[in-house]
Amino acid sequence: MSIMTREEGRQYKARWETLHAMERSELRAMSPEAKLQQTAALMRSIDTMGWREALEREDWAGHERWNALRERYRK
Repeated sequence: MSIMTREEGRQYKARWETLHAMERSELRAMSPEAKLQQTAALMRSIDTMGWREALEREDWAGHERWNALRERYRK
């Protein structure tokens, strides 16, 4: 593995910033229907990608955090 020079790092960052700007522009131009279709496709892929268990753990952790906050501020 080679070490990146400062100039290479700047170029790398500039390329990613350009990519992100293009992506944001495409998302703004996308219709709500297309966004919903993409979201539905991602949701259908949960089991295929093996994400269900991780998502359930995250959900559980979120519920625990909310319950802890609720208990703390009820007093």
